[in-house]
Amino acid sequence: MALHESALEELGLAPMWVRRGIAQGAAVEPAPESAADAMVSEAPLARADRDAAGSNETVRAQATGSIEAKSDAAMQGDIVEPAVKPIARAEAQEAHAPESRRAPPPASDAPPPSSDDDFAWFDDLPAEPPSHTSEIEAKAESPAQPAIDTLDWPALEARVSACERCRLRERRTNTVFGVGDREADWMLIGEAPGENEDKQGEPFVGQAGKLLDNMLQSLDLARGTNVYIANVIKCRPPGNRNPEPDEVARCEPYLQRQVALVKPKLIVALGRFAAQSLLKTEASISSLRGRVHEYEGVPVIVTYHPAYLLRSLGDKSKSWQDLCLARDTWRNAAARGEGPK
Repeated sequence: MALHESALEELGLAPMWVRRGIAQGAAVEPAPESAADAMVSEAPLARADRDAAGSNETVRAQATGSIEAKSDAAMQGDIVEPAVKPIARAEAQEAHAPESRRAPPPASDAPPPSSDDDFAWFDDLPAEPPSHTSEIEAKAESPAQPAIDTLDWPALEARVSACERCRLRERRTNTVFGVGDREADWMLIGEAPGENEDKQGEPFVGQAGKLLDNMLQSLDLARGTNVYIANVIKCRPPGNRNPEPDEVARCEPYLQRQVALVKPKLIVALGRFAAQSLLKTEASISSLRGRVHEYEGVPVIVTYHPAYLLRSLGDKSKSWQDLCLARDTWRNAAARGEGPK
């Protein structure tokens, strides 16, 4: 190997080239891929080691001569390959370069490790639990409401007024609790509030209410005088539709408590729905009329709803027969001292 080539190798300026076809795998003079690479990439190192390698001009001349020799070999048909890949050569040069000229390490996306606390990310957690958890805990800690069957009149009316047990609460204007004598012998029970009842908060108002007052008057009774009036449902169903079974089930405890507080001697069920709800049957009103039934130990008489009688005047005579049966049942019960009182 020529002296100038040895100098280049010592300076790390010339890669090794291997010449195929030469016996015993002899290496040929190293040369960079191009003269431009040699002059650009090796110039800083050549200036740094000028005393050992000579002037830049001498190094460039030697490198050029080596390149020319390599070109001649290529022209003759010999194929040469780099013994040291450019990446490996760059790593070797980086390892031998002064610390001040080394490239900085690649940046990492991972955060630096914590020397004091490996669980610092817990600091980002909220100091307090979510609000809905607090609401659940508050409800759990709040005392349970007393059972409906233990309420007196004021507490029962307040419970009905604030009731949210079913979907009917969403559109109501007023709850319709009931009206009349709370120690009456007669208790009249209808289906559910209508539009007028929802506005005024009182059962059986409007034209149907006037007809009911006339019916009571024929029995020498009056609203509020020995008569208490209530409904199975305390809120108006949308569009005056029939109440759903779940709505009846959720509202019935209120009616049961009203019956227990009034302790009537007789109940008159006004209309098919009220009769079917009280008696837990799907029988028609015509088959239920003319007989004495029972609800919570109290005799029950079934008759038509006043609103129905306004549309079917021919059935008023049948309703009168039902009222006469109710009066006789009441008198008989009073004579025997029967009833809850």
